[in-house]
Amino acid sequence: MIEENVKRLLGELKGGNPFGEEVRLVAATKTRSAEEIGSAIAAGITDVGENRVQEFTKKYDAAAGAARHFIGHLQLNKVKYLVGKADLIQSVDRDELSDEIARRARNLGVVQNILIQINIGNEETKGGYSPEDGIEALKRLSQEEGLRVKGFMAMLPLSSDEALLYKLCKRMRDIFEEGRSLNADAQFLSMGMSGDWRLCVECGSNMVRIGSAIFGERN
Repeated sequence: MIEENVKRLLGELKGGNPFGEEVRLVAATKTRSAEEIGSAIAAGITDVGENRVQEFTKKYDAAAGAARHFIGHLQLNKVKYLVGKADLIQSVDRDELSDEIARRARNLGVVQNILIQINIGNEETKGGYSPEDGIEALKRLSQEEGLRVKGFMAMLPLSSDEALLYKLCKRMRDIFEEGRSLNADAQFLSMGMSGDWRLCVECGSNMVRIGSAIFGERN
């Protein structure tokens, strides 16, 4: 089943987004076993994303051969387990966190790739910079030694209002375009999960984080 799902998704994403960009498929591996991750990689997955630091560490070897992303909320005291190990930390949602990642990276003599998380729906239950602050955050974090800002990450609100979601998606793409004009490293807009990735790609996302549509529903 995993192999079929991966091949179907890769097939659907093959055409890229309307901006002519390739769309990267990140397999979200929260609660998944090493065997399931191995099956996904064997089927063609090149990027895996983990939500929890403990699971990231535990499954590090299982993800060999793929780029390793961290996609969950990150506590300051867990940063040390990711810097220099994660190919991309997608969920940098506050200055306090970016400062700690930069400090750790400098101490290790590495440059850590990050995405700036935008709270595109201005939801109280989600972390992230506000859409209004996204560009200023990019300017600021791009100056931090030890960080390489590779773009933005966002999660759409859970809503059945298609018009609202479309509007938020388009706004996120506009923020990304402006950010990329200021920093050529900012090449990724990571937006879209199992329930909404088609809409996100249609609006210009070039990276999607998909779990259940690959592995089936979580227990």
